[in-house]
Amino acid sequence: MKIESEHIHLIAFDIPWPANYGGVIDIFYKLKSLHQLGVKVTLHCYQYGREQSEELKKYAQEVYYYKRRTFKNPFYSKLPYIVASRNTSELLENLLKDEDPILFEGLHCCYYLSHPELKRRLKIVRTHNVEHEYYSKLEEVESNFFKKYFFRIESERLKRFENQLKNANLIAAISPSDYAHFLKKYPKSFYLPAFHPNETVSSMTGKGDYVFYHGNLSVGENDQAARFLANEVFKDLPFPLIIAGSNPSRELLNAIEGKENIRLINNLNSEEMLEYISQAHINVLPTFQSTGIKLKLINSLYRGRFCLVNNQMVQNTGLEAFCVVANNANQFRKEIKRLMKRSFSEEDVASRSLYLSTQFSNEANAAVLMDAIREEKMLPESDPIHSGKFFQKTY
Repeated sequence: MKIESEHIHLIAFDIPWPANYGGVIDIFYKLKSLHQLGVKVTLHCYQYGREQSEELKKYAQEVYYYKRRTFKNPFYSKLPYIVASRNTSELLENLLKDEDPILFEGLHCCYYLSHPELKRRLKIVRTHNVEHEYYSKLEEVESNFFKKYFFRIESERLKRFENQLKNANLIAAISPSDYAHFLKKYPKSFYLPAFHPNETVSSMTGKGDYVFYHGNLSVGENDQAARFLANEVFKDLPFPLIIAGSNPSRELLNAIEGKENIRLINNLNSEEMLEYISQAHINVLPTFQSTGIKLKLINSLYRGRFCLVNNQMVQNTGLEAFCVVANNANQFRKEIKRLMKRSFSEEDVASRSLYLSTQFSNEANAAVLMDAIREEKMLPESDPIHSGKFFQKTY
């Protein structure tokens, strides 16, 4: 059901099309859902390595692009690098053309959150992670000394910068655990589930022939998970494992070498990735990084058969009941052997559908976001992040 015509600004940390990795998937399908709801969106995109997109014009009233800055020395600033590199003055000029609400996607885009000329604007921050915790975990799994040191410094800077959220009116956290974190300091935080490319559960019944893991392998935590599967889980299993992702490490390539049951596929497009998810018998998704929510888990539940995960992937997501949980290599091997004998049933599909259609509906969650904005507009003018009746009674 469409709402009366309203307008917001949305600042994206990257060009959100193609929607082929976690953060931009949430942004693109949020944009699309707001458009379908009747909201006019002015989209602001930071550009680095991705092309400008005609697809975005279908859903945004206007699209602006800004070049993301790069620095030879990523340690020169007291600000986090992901923030300091997104501070284009043209963005501020375009935001000041009207007085409409502004949605900042991630701490990445919050350089102007505290700017005095935006003091009276309604500002919403969509948090994609507890960023300093995310970067701390990246440091733990990184072997390159320079990158490891960068992640440590960036984590420290992000922890300090998170205090800037006091200048926001609303904080829309992407997961229940992130919501709990932000609510301790910012009473106007609320849980807004991840937006995604699925409308209905399309999981096939019956059996598939292989186990599937996917992720951007240039990210340390994903490469670590793939190596865990190759070295510890599938070293003595007869079942085929397909690993899909770009930029695998030399360590991962070495781990796969000589293992006839493990195959690596590089650079699948979005449609191909979803097809592999759908055809797999098990989507196996261990992680060693528990912040935010993994959109590959949501896609696997909507599209795939069995989902085999560890606690860090699924804990406090509300999705625990629809996954099989294992927490060490022996447990993973045991559950893979058990699940490969089972058929995925109509009952399995039905239980997922009932929950996901209510809790992860893009249309419903776009309406939640706009209701929160409208409620905030109706309140008397006051400092950002004051406590409000809508959030006390709803979340």
